[in-house]
Amino acid sequence: MSRSGGGMEPAANFGPNGQQHSRERCGHFQMPLHYPRFTRADYESMPEWKLECVLKEYGLPVTGNVEQKRKFAMGAFLWP
Repeated sequence: MSRSGGGMEPAANFGPNGQQHSRERCGHFQMPLHYPRFTRADYESMPEWKLECVLKEYGLPVTGNVEQKRKFAMGAFLWP
């Protein structure tokens, strides 16, 4: 048994259908280390696509209209 390079090689990140995933995408779930650092004003002006990415990043549901998503995100991430 021979090993090339003698070190550990990083494993590729492949999805269930064999397609390779990139970490820049917001469509896969990996538990983040920190809460998002957005303010109420940030959430109120955030475009829908970004709200969806933040919710998906934390494994939360992405349903409803933009105002429902905004309200859900603020309830989940903002402290009273």
